[in-house]
Amino acid sequence: MDLSVVVPTLNGRDRLAACLDALAATAPDAEVIVVNGPSADGTTGMVRDRDDVDVLVEISDRTVNVARNAGIEVATGDAVALVDYDNRIEPGWRDAVADGLDAAPVVSGPVTPIPPSEADEKEESDLVELKETDADRDPTEPERNRIAGRDVTYFQSGNVAFRRDALRDLDGFDEYLRVGGARDAAHRLARMDREVAWRPAMAARKELPTPTAADGGRSAHEWGWKYRGLAYRLLKNYGVRPTVLLRTGSHAVGDALGAAKDVISGESTPTRWAATGRDVLVGLTGGSSDGFVARRRDRSPARNPNGISTRADRAVAKYDRRADADDGKPTEVDGATDDPE
Repeated sequence: MDLSVVVPTLNGRDRLAACLDALAATAPDAEVIVVNGPSADGTTGMVRDRDDVDVLVEISDRTVNVARNAGIEVATGDAVALVDYDNRIEPGWRDAVADGLDAAPVVSGPVTPIPPSEADEKEESDLVELKETDADRDPTEPERNRIAGRDVTYFQSGNVAFRRDALRDLDGFDEYLRVGGARDAAHRLARMDREVAWRPAMAARKELPTPTAADGGRSAHEWGWKYRGLAYRLLKNYGVRPTVLLRTGSHAVGDALGAAKDVISGESTPTRWAATGRDVLVGLTGGSSDGFVARRRDRSPARNPNGISTRADRAVAKYDRRADADDGKPTEVDGATDDPE
């Protein structure tokens, strides 16, 4: 099995270096592709100085789903893994990927949090997908739900591998979504009856962001986009169903109660609580409207009107060390050089 590993990153140079070190030690035969958002911390130079990165793709977007798709576009392996820049794969990961993909078109494994190091206390990144799962959920088991009669198995967005045909049928990730892109992909895999395997040996450790950068430099609760993404993907994938409305409402009620408790305990204010409610309503309204539009635009099983096939301008520059590159020199894209920093 030829494996490509896509690592999206943005302003995470030191943690990215640790991630690449782990990949080089554990999966030395893998094709490694780093997709770098508009970083301002020397990420480009660090990556170009390494000889274990096959392709560096520079993008101007700060959205993780764009970065994922940009990496998938240039990957050549018959299997493609996605690894977050702050994840460090464990010994046995490579064999677990191969074993899982022998059994299913998609495989994922556990991600165990580890404390942030002193060196990274001031490091922040925006290229992170917000999680909408229960923080107390057992990280050693996959999350599963049954929605509108369909069983959905979610995968770890920063520790997952796909067979090439599964990514082709998905058309990658939906770039409308700033958050929840991996969960949207899980819904679409379930629609296509594609199984997601789970292998405990496909393990990674995640270096947690600092409290001041709880979601990679954004505020810990970006309510508007959480609910825009939730409404969009549920309406896009399932249409108007009682279970969809109930699921969305239960999220909103739960978060409203949590925010009210913060007001009572003095950790928040009534004004902030009201502003949060406004953000939720605006997000739900916008996401529902856009979800209806997306459902009409793409009625195929992929349900992805904003996927890989919809654009060809993600990369602003590319540096390719693979054998088919011209003497290992930078490959220019749209007239840009490969070193925008």
